Amino acid sequence: MKHLRSVLPVLLALMMTFLVACGGGDVAKAPPTYTPEKVATIQRYMVPIDTARSRMSELEDLINKKDGIYVRNFIHGPLGQLRESTGFVTRQLLEKDRGPAKEITDDLFDHLESLDAAAKDNLYRQASAEYSAALKDFDDFLSLIPGEPGE
Repeated sequence: MKHLRSVLPVLLALMMTFLVACGGGDVAKAPPTYTPEKVATIQRYMVPIDTARSRMSELEDLINKKDGIYVRNFIHGPLGQLRESTGFVTRQLLEKDRGPAKEITDDLFDHLESLDAAAKDNLYRQASAEYSAALKDFDDFLSLIPGEPGE
């Protein structure tokens, strides 16, 4: 009996340690949010993306003028760094936004590639449809981006 009394506290201590280590699920964990520093970083890398978006109307004008060479030059010129820029911003987003942003940018670049091919083949109706789809994807991507720090 004396031997059992000395082992019992050790077993209880081990059991308590085990329960504490495995428990603790009651603590509510706050969902991840954008810190002001993260938002500032994202906004800094949004500058070329915002510039590209503001110039999309120029691309539409070129499509309407049926100027395939300049349409293709525009896609490869002013929009040429868009994939790199959106990729960097996407990697900075919270995990819950990262997947949708990746899907949207994949669609955006599929439409731009199809627009490029349509302009090459002088298929301006198709080019116009691809432009509209690309513009929607662009705006959908922008809707995932957090605002200015403090917003």
